Amino acid sequence: MNLTSTRERIVRNLVWSVLGKVVMLAGSLLVGIVIARYLGPQQYGLMNYVISYVFFFQAFSVFGLDSIEVREEARGDVPFTQVLGTAFRLRLCLALLMIVLCVGTSLWYEQDASTTLLVLVYSLSILPHTLSVIRNYFLALVQNEYVVKSEIARTLLGMSIKLSLLWMEASLFWFVVATAFDAVLLASGYVVAYRKKIGKLSDWTFDRRYASYLLRESFPLLLTGTAVIVYQRIDQVMIGSMIDKESVGYFSTASRFVEVLIFVPMMLSQTIAPILVSIRKRSEADYRAKAQLFMNVTVWTSVVLALLLSVLAYWVVLYTFGQRYLPAVAILQVLAFKAPSVALSSTAGHMIVVEGLQRWAVLRDGLGCVVCVLLNYLLLPRYGVMAAAFVAILSNVAAGYLADAFVPDYRRIFVHQTRALLLGWQDIVHVKRLFSSDNGL
Repeated sequence: MNLTSTRERIVRNLVWSVLGKVVMLAGSLLVGIVIARYLGPQQYGLMNYVISYVFFFQAFSVFGLDSIEVREEARGDVPFTQVLGTAFRLRLCLALLMIVLCVGTSLWYEQDASTTLLVLVYSLSILPHTLSVIRNYFLALVQNEYVVKSEIARTLLGMSIKLSLLWMEASLFWFVVATAFDAVLLASGYVVAYRKKIGKLSDWTFDRRYASYLLRESFPLLLTGTAVIVYQRIDQVMIGSMIDKESVGYFSTASRFVEVLIFVPMMLSQTIAPILVSIRKRSEADYRAKAQLFMNVTVWTSVVLALLLSVLAYWVVLYTFGQRYLPAVAILQVLAFKAPSVALSSTAGHMIVVEGLQRWAVLRDGLGCVVCVLLNYLLLPRYGVMAAAFVAILSNVAAGYLADAFVPDYRRIFVHQTRALLLGWQDIVHVKRLFSSDNGL
């Protein structure tokens, strides 16, 4: 490809990232199908309810530190051992606090003791997630290969364990234990990679002043990240609380396929974003034109894929999850169109980052959070689980499109989005233009 060493490293890391994501999605979908058929909608729904419930507390334990860690390690102003040691200690304290809060709220909120026991077991997975500081360090070094190898190994080993449990006809409890153990496998992979390529964990140091600095820097990202997680994941928790766990099973079934569908625009966005940065340095007009083309192609590719999945939903569910999960067909037919709304939001999000306007992003995500919680609260009791499918799309549209019309710095991006929705279909066959030689890469 006649690439420079820097660009070759970027391409290599992109390939590893895509490979890791493909393996993870394929493994997750395959094992999810087998486990769902074995457990049945009610128990499968309960399992996904527990995972979603704990996920909120896990997000708080991260405290928005991921991006700040990568930035600080890439800058190199502070010894990386101090960054790693300080971040790890902070995460460990936050993880312990979140486990207590997670189990405590479940004891107060849940009437079923067995559900609280599952929450307790799965909440322990928050602890090994603290070692994701190692993952962030490899990302800062642009060495995704070691991260992805650990994630692929985790996926394959985790699949083997769950398939063994199926062979032994284990109960739901052991599947929750195995899913929590995935975090241990991943953390172990990170530690092995770090010891092999970098050094000893005992070299990490903690600095109290630097810890205060990291917390101050990460707090705005905590607000944004929490809002995103709420409107992306709270639907399953609300379905389980306001309807029943079986409905969570049907909704989770549809969500599995939508996650695969969303992978296409997300990967396209991550590939094009560096190109947009390069073009903007050369010409603002060229950047605007390429950004519009980028948005058009991404959004309308997602629309076509969503239409295809919606039409084939019956056969997709029947021949994967089985006849017991056919109530998920109607949910999937609607939820498939979450993909275009995510594409519209993520492409705009990349433009916001390229243009350095991310300080207002919390307003977008906050609106999505409010819309998601409020509409689910009002509509779930009356219209059931189908309401959650429509709300998932509406909350993404609110956060990733409508909010841009009310933020002055984002109104130009809102115009790009409106053009993409109305006229973008004309460019769906012009994807090659995004990678044309005039991009200067």
